[in-house]
Amino acid sequence: METSHSQILNLYTSMLQRSLKFKDAFTGKSIHAQIIKAGLQLGVYLTNNLVNVYAKTGLIRDAHRLFDEMPTRSVFSWNIILSGYAKGGRIEEAHRIFEEMPEPDSVSWTSMIVGYNQIGQFENGIRMFLEMVSDNVPPTQFTLTNVLASCAAVEDLGIGRKVHSFAVKHGFISYISVANSLLNMYAKSGDPVTAKIVFDRMKAKSTSSWNAMISLHMKSGLVDLALAQFEQMLERDLVSWNTMISGYNQHGFDQEAVDIFSKFLKDSSLKPDRFTLASALSACANLKSLKLGKQIHAHIIRTEFGTCGAVGNALISMYSKSRGVKIARKIIEHSMNSDLGVIAFTALLDGYVKLGDIKPARQIFDSLRVRDVVAWTAMIVGYVQNGFNHDAMELFRSMIIEGPKPNNYTLATMLSVSSSLASLDHGRQIHASAARSGDASSVSVSNALITMYAKAGSINDARRVFNLIHWKRDTITWTSMIIALAQHGLGEESLTLFETMLEIGIKPDHITYVGVLSACTHVGLVEQGRSYYNLMQNAHKIIPTPSHYACMIDLFGRAGLLQEARDFIKLMPIEPDVIAWGSLLASCKVHKNVELAEVAAERLLLIEPENSGAYSALANVYSACGQWENAAKIRKSMKDKGVKKDQGFSWVQIKDKVHVFGVDDGIHSQRDAIYKMMAKIWKEIKKMGFVPDTESVLHDLEEELKEQILSHHSEKLAIAFGLMCTPENATLRIMKNLRVCNDCHSAIKFISKLVGREIIVRDATRFHHFKNGSCSCRDYW
Repeated sequence: METSHSQILNLYTSMLQRSLKFKDAFTGKSIHAQIIKAGLQLGVYLTNNLVNVYAKTGLIRDAHRLFDEMPTRSVFSWNIILSGYAKGGRIEEAHRIFEEMPEPDSVSWTSMIVGYNQIGQFENGIRMFLEMVSDNVPPTQFTLTNVLASCAAVEDLGIGRKVHSFAVKHGFISYISVANSLLNMYAKSGDPVTAKIVFDRMKAKSTSSWNAMISLHMKSGLVDLALAQFEQMLERDLVSWNTMISGYNQHGFDQEAVDIFSKFLKDSSLKPDRFTLASALSACANLKSLKLGKQIHAHIIRTEFGTCGAVGNALISMYSKSRGVKIARKIIEHSMNSDLGVIAFTALLDGYVKLGDIKPARQIFDSLRVRDVVAWTAMIVGYVQNGFNHDAMELFRSMIIEGPKPNNYTLATMLSVSSSLASLDHGRQIHASAARSGDASSVSVSNALITMYAKAGSINDARRVFNLIHWKRDTITWTSMIIALAQHGLGEESLTLFETMLEIGIKPDHITYVGVLSACTHVGLVEQGRSYYNLMQNAHKIIPTPSHYACMIDLFGRAGLLQEARDFIKLMPIEPDVIAWGSLLASCKVHKNVELAEVAAERLLLIEPENSGAYSALANVYSACGQWENAAKIRKSMKDKGVKKDQGFSWVQIKDKVHVFGVDDGIHSQRDAIYKMMAKIWKEIKKMGFVPDTESVLHDLEEELKEQILSHHSEKLAIAFGLMCTPENATLRIMKNLRVCNDCHSAIKFISKLVGREIIVRDATRFHHFKNGSCSCRDYW
């Protein structure tokens, strides 16, 4: 009978263990019912197996109830219930069981470490290990692999190295799983040198060992070393291939990512998973390769893989970036019940935005049930990139009221809008929003704030932001401030700042040098400009760009060194562009050099025949030199060819409204009052000694008519209106789309003295700060 009873117990135990292989809770319960019906006495061994089945199939309450009914419990009994709670994420219950245990063993301690790791409490996992060693409980290889995973997660090299020493001292280093965990810990904690030593000393290496090294090389950007390790592998698993494909993709080697994906499909018997396909599609998206992307899509369809989650998002991103937005939209429409969500919609939105097709982009945005900060920002950026700054501003206001909290990128984008509109009020509102959210101190937002304040005419505010982030300035921060000071005519201060930047070891880039050369240009420092141009190439190994060449031409030209500017153009290693010839032409106008102006205009028009600025500038040179017939011929040529002249206009923001003025503006609702105010100002400044520069009127007209035209220039009308509508001591900020003329420059100096106000004018090239009858440019512009 004993043999028969023992056989029955073994049979039920075997059945329970078999059900566990399939995680089949129903079968486990059925076996339990059969045991009860058979009237069998539940010993510790059989009960442990029942508790184990319940715990591992998710029925932890049933497991605990059965555990509580056990008259006698072994350490295994306690560990089963402890592990069930720990692996199920119920760490408080697990800890309670652990505290109740008569004698926790290495399995008990390891289960707690595993439990803490599963819920992300890695520091507690490390603490448990240290207590375990302190209590003289011998760890196992599984304990070490788990505590090393904890160290890797929090990048704790200190504890990780101690665990390494412990593993060596107690002979655990020979276990491949421990060595692999050490590799992983050193790789993730930023010690690739020790990781390489561990790998080289391993007598036996598993596929995981090789994968860890490939991953380490990829994360360090050493793609060639990663490839070398990959090619040495005798056996590769899916992780090996995925690490190579995703690594190439993440480091911008998208063609290599696609090539290795093709090799994977051809040479391996393995099947790609969602990570493989998502990385390959991401590479196609970056390459904007619709053909390759479609081939991968065809593979997905053939293998019935499905387009949910990461694969669906990657597919939509690929089509959206490769001008296949219609296909992307169809994928979304056919997957409305899947988990594509906001990422896919945002990718499609971005696709329409890049095509400049804003209307369907906005329709998609409005159709989103859940709009996260990425979707809002994508729509705002779309408006900005396509020139719809006011729409971007309106959407941002809606975001503040009903959307998520803007992130650094949203705020930086909106500050760029304020910069474009030169809207100081809007910029200050966004600054206030960033300050409330705590983002104002971030480098990206601070950099955007410096640019916004500078472009809106408030160089003092730009300085304040720059000074506030003195502890975390990057190259962009320094460059933004250098350019800001240069634009405001503070060339010496700009160059002093650049020298400070070099002294503290911040490396300038090509944009920094555009700011430096502009600073030299705006204050006429020819020799310093020449010196910095050489420093850029010799010390910082920066190859000049068209922008640097244009700055040098402008530097020589403004200083009247026109022949030197011409010689510089001849020596350029690249063909001069429109900006280069335009800079020379503008200088010829200032210095009345007809011969060189004709050359510059001819070469410019060969590159861009419809460039109205070239015609106008040449006509103006002729007019300035009294060659009225030649000037008339140029203007007639413009008319015959249908080339329209760029109209000059100025604008001023009063409260929330922008008021725009043209020459002899007759549209503004307060036209009569503005002209009356301007006539009064004109009369007063003439009494103060102002002499109208009638040579600025480049037409053959009577002097009186020339004066009238001059008094009605757009910036003067904007100033008159601003004086009417703002408090007496308020600073006026006027924006103009073209370069300010000599007469306006002279007149505004007198006006600033007359009204006792600072008047800031931003023209096409720089800022002029007029105060007490003088200008920050010192009449050099």
